[in-house]
Amino acid sequence: MMRWIVDSSLKLRFIVIGLAVAMLYFGIAELRDTPVDVFPEFAPPRVEIQTEGPGMSASEVEDLITIPMEERLNGTPQLDVMRSKSVEGLSSIELIFKSGADLLRARQLVSERVDLAIPGLPASAGLPQMIQPLSATSRVMKIGLSSDEISLIDMSMIAYWTMRFRLLQVPGVANVAIWGERVKQLQVQVDPDLLRENDVSLNEVMQVTSEALDFGLLPYSNAAKTRIDGFIDTPNQRLDIQHVSPVFEPEERAQITVYDRKRADGEALRLGDLGEVVWDHPPLIGDAVINDGPGLLLVVEKFPWANTLDVTRGVEDALDELRPGLDGIEIDTGIFRPATFIEQSIDNLSRALIVGSILVVLVLIIFLFEWRVALISCVAIPLSLVAAGLVLDLRGTTVNVMVLAGLVIAIGAVVDDAIIDVENIVRRLRQHRQEGSDKSTASIILGASLEVRSAIIYATLIEVAAVTPVFFLGGLSGAFFQPLALSYALAVGASMVVALTVTPAMSLILLSNAPLKSQQPPLVRVLHRVYGAVLAPIIKRPYTAVRRCDRHRSGRRRSVASAWAGAAPRIQGEGLPHALGD
Repeated sequence: MMRWIVDSSLKLRFIVIGLAVAMLYFGIAELRDTPVDVFPEFAPPRVEIQTEGPGMSASEVEDLITIPMEERLNGTPQLDVMRSKSVEGLSSIELIFKSGADLLRARQLVSERVDLAIPGLPASAGLPQMIQPLSATSRVMKIGLSSDEISLIDMSMIAYWTMRFRLLQVPGVANVAIWGERVKQLQVQVDPDLLRENDVSLNEVMQVTSEALDFGLLPYSNAAKTRIDGFIDTPNQRLDIQHVSPVFEPEERAQITVYDRKRADGEALRLGDLGEVVWDHPPLIGDAVINDGPGLLLVVEKFPWANTLDVTRGVEDALDELRPGLDGIEIDTGIFRPATFIEQSIDNLSRALIVGSILVVLVLIIFLFEWRVALISCVAIPLSLVAAGLVLDLRGTTVNVMVLAGLVIAIGAVVDDAIIDVENIVRRLRQHRQEGSDKSTASIILGASLEVRSAIIYATLIEVAAVTPVFFLGGLSGAFFQPLALSYALAVGASMVVALTVTPAMSLILLSNAPLKSQQPPLVRVLHRVYGAVLAPIIKRPYTAVRRCDRHRSGRRRSVASAWAGAAPRIQGEGLPHALGD
């Protein structure tokens, strides 16, 4: 099989070289668009369900929302772990599925069970919301908003209605959460003492407030419908009649009467008499501190398949588009930006890859001292790495720090395959030319390649076998180190294929008529002279060298014996003689 591969590569050498060049060209172009992330996807498939419970305490959320939801979600196929969290006004249930489970199928199964759980929830609870699928390192950016001119409530409305929806349009963005958000609400902040004094219940205040709106916000009120009390037909349209217009400002809301209730002075009782009617926000569950002051924090999260660098650049471009319309708001995008770490990590590893490759090329040129031979060996580096990268890209693997680390580690093995092959080819060509052999160059290269082929294959198998246990690791360790081992194994395997095909083909093209003089490179001659100068006295006086070596060993033995003697009072039995003998 190996003979047929090498022989075919020699016969079709120009086709082999053309295919190698095409793979190198198109491979580099394809790898430029490969998704890039900090780490590999190390988290198992995960689905999160959030349900709001307005006005509920943490214990009420647990009893009325979380537990009924858990009962329905229990038993979902391939479910591994289910966790829940109940806080004031919010229930969060996290379902973690077994590794290898299909995320989209898991979301479908969870969605069906959520639909069954909705009828059992309180009427005042919100509808359960399934959070978008997120990456294990989902937070792609944190954006700080602060202002000395705009209130936090108004800035929250700008962030929600303007910035959030624009950022959600960026490809790859799954969600934009706003920390410290103060949702602007028209609130009636009643005073319990005034309620008691006027004999008005809180339910009555809620009913009156709801009916003053265009659509009732309270589902159990009579105002949960469009307030249309009739219509007038004109020649070209129908005009609706609404006797009580909805209110929009606190001053208007404060003038609404509370049914037929009267104050002590006989005047109609209004909402403003029972407390304050103001623009305000709900109680905060958490808050955000931006640059040592109050502000908002926009947390941008991405889909698992999204490219972190592309998403970050898209978000920054969108913010640049919005800046002219956000006067008075300071936008800080450097609070948390994983893309910076990715760029620095990839830059450092790429620099290490380039420096390592350059050092390898210099070593090859210095020690081989033949540009054709060095060129053949150097071609194996990019070919093997690009081939490994293409296989990873076809598998849908995201380029991350672990993948690049595996490719950097594989450089030594990649170059070794090419050097062994081409060095043996050159040696055999020189030998046959000195002997005046009439064998063809192709047959000499074929024989020389097959001489070292079994050794290279065994070495490759040993190197791959050394990292094989990594593929059996489970959990977090396996998720982190398997991409490293895979990229290393692919690069080593690709180098073996290159040594079987491209190296013999290039050797036949470049070395057929090359003057391969049997001379040592200058550096090798210098090293040989230094080594000869060191070795000659040792060969002339072997007894002295052996004696010095034996004296050194005896000195070490005496130091060990002294150490044991010092410890003798603490040692019992026959341990000391055995230890000294060892």
